[in-house]
Amino acid sequence: MSENLILIVDDNEDFRLSLEESILAPAGYEVKSVADGLSALTLVQEFEPSLVITDHQMPNLTGIELIKRLHRQHPQVPVILISSEGSEALAIEAMRAGATDMLQKPVEPDEMLDAVKRAFDERARRLGNESIGAKPDSTENIEHRIHELEALSMIGRKVTATLELDEVLTTVVEAAVRLTGAEEGSLLLLEDESGELYMRASKNFDEDFATAFRLETRDSLAGKVVSTGEPVIIDETTPQKIKTSYLVHSLIYVPLQVRGRVIGVLGVDNRKAGSVFSENDMAVIVAMADYAAIAIENASLFTHSEMERVQLETILSQIKNGVIVVDPDNRIRLINHTAQEAFGIEGDFVGRSIVEAFDEPKILKMLRDAGKVPHQEDIETSDGRIFNLQCTPIEGVGQAIVLHDITHLKNLDRIKSEFVTTVSHDLRSPLTAILGYVELIERAGELNEQQNEFTQRVRLSVNQITDLVTDLLDLGRIEAGLDIARENTSIDMLARYAVESLRGVAESQGIKLDIELTKGLPLVNGDPVRLRQMIGNLLDNAIKYTPEGGTVSVKADAEGGQIILRVVDNGPGIPPADQPYLFDKFFRASNIPDDMPGTGLGLSIVKSIVDNHGGRIWVDSKLGEGSTFTVVLLAAED
Repeated sequence: MSENLILIVDDNEDFRLSLEESILAPAGYEVKSVADGLSALTLVQEFEPSLVITDHQMPNLTGIELIKRLHRQHPQVPVILISSEGSEALAIEAMRAGATDMLQKPVEPDEMLDAVKRAFDERARRLGNESIGAKPDSTENIEHRIHELEALSMIGRKVTATLELDEVLTTVVEAAVRLTGAEEGSLLLLEDESGELYMRASKNFDEDFATAFRLETRDSLAGKVVSTGEPVIIDETTPQKIKTSYLVHSLIYVPLQVRGRVIGVLGVDNRKAGSVFSENDMAVIVAMADYAAIAIENASLFTHSEMERVQLETILSQIKNGVIVVDPDNRIRLINHTAQEAFGIEGDFVGRSIVEAFDEPKILKMLRDAGKVPHQEDIETSDGRIFNLQCTPIEGVGQAIVLHDITHLKNLDRIKSEFVTTVSHDLRSPLTAILGYVELIERAGELNEQQNEFTQRVRLSVNQITDLVTDLLDLGRIEAGLDIARENTSIDMLARYAVESLRGVAESQGIKLDIELTKGLPLVNGDPVRLRQMIGNLLDNAIKYTPEGGTVSVKADAEGGQIILRVVDNGPGIPPADQPYLFDKFFRASNIPDDMPGTGLGLSIVKSIVDNHGGRIWVDSKLGEGSTFTVVLLAAED
């Protein structure tokens, strides 16, 4: 028999060779290997190895069954179990069978060599016990270690299975007392306000004493553990004072640490002399303290998240805006009272599909067409209220729809539009009269130079007001939805018509006008008059602000059932601060000269036309480089 012989039992040849050639043989061990448990029993009988390393899942005999037989027939031979399964239940079963250690695949070389060293030390201890007639390992010791593992396993399961902190902490203290054979056990936590330690859980303490217990961290043994973060173990013939009327002969205190901060102390003690604690007892209490710290942290995180959840639910239930949140599969995760009331939804639909709660086409379409950017839509409910719906994708959650009640704003906008329309109509008659009288003045007789200048100024001002009135009336009709003449129209034809109608104006200002249209553009279903007006306004705007020698281009192509129209210029560009307001009524960019004519309504009209056709428009511009206005319209269905 070789004192360094190790027998490997594993049905995986590659693993056996790797373990032998890469780890054990280079470390000076002699190695033999077999592929099944029955063969291993024969080789153990023949060669009497100093150590057996066995896999768990094998033909004929499992690793556990092999360990049991070896423990009965060759109790002096230590066995290391290796398994892909690293469960606590398997570890306990292996210890019951007689294994000295258990490792989980894949095994690191250092981890394996450390386990081998421990096994050889165990073999030496067993042989030493045999030399004086003792059993290689007493049943009592094995059972004690099994109880320790079972207790740790039970507490580990409880920590992960429940958030009842008092229950977990009480279980920890009771297990600590039972496994160490202590008289008493306590779990002390730091109180934030006072900085004192109080007894959160205890075993075998008087209830009144435990409830009233307070211990300053200064000049106390538990306080030392808190300040240093190191455990202490004492075994004194003279009683040690923990607190008035609280004297102990032996004690273990270990820190409870959360994120590197000591939050309390776990302790066991004996008030009677003669009972001492071992280093193994210390290791058990340290493990228990780790579980207690995890339980406290879990409970703290849960309490914090629960408070935040309750606060969020309270906020969402009280705010006047409706909120709907769905997951990536469009199942409702949250819907507040305002949203339910707006759409007449009764009952609890959380966890159910959005289509079970809503039959509103616009909401369902918003969710189906969800992209990576927010989009919005106005919707009118059955009771006449108007909501603005904004759908926002939220990574890791799904989508959120926020409903803003804009009924009042819509009414104000309608009143304003009606007022503007009425005033605009009423202005036409006096403006026509003013132009008529200017013409009569010129016919009444020859005017001098100053009189001619005055009449030209009047005519120019009247024309500007007339343009403003015309734009206001157009905008009012568009916003009111009065233009309902829809037909399948060629954007190609409308764009060419708009370009040709403005080519003379562009050339008179020394501006080149280009057109680049992809062949075979699909049709658009819309009002051809308004669509041509939209293109014309964009072109007119570009020509107006492009300097002499510049270029204005109209480009169009099709992509994914959409027509993309671009009007590009190389004019002065638009300041970034002005771009968000460019489509607002009467807004003009800050870098436009004061004497540049314009009503500030052209782009508002363009935006309204695009919106009425279910399209989108935006601008990309850099100062000194020009601007690109992009319009996206849906192609007409075949």
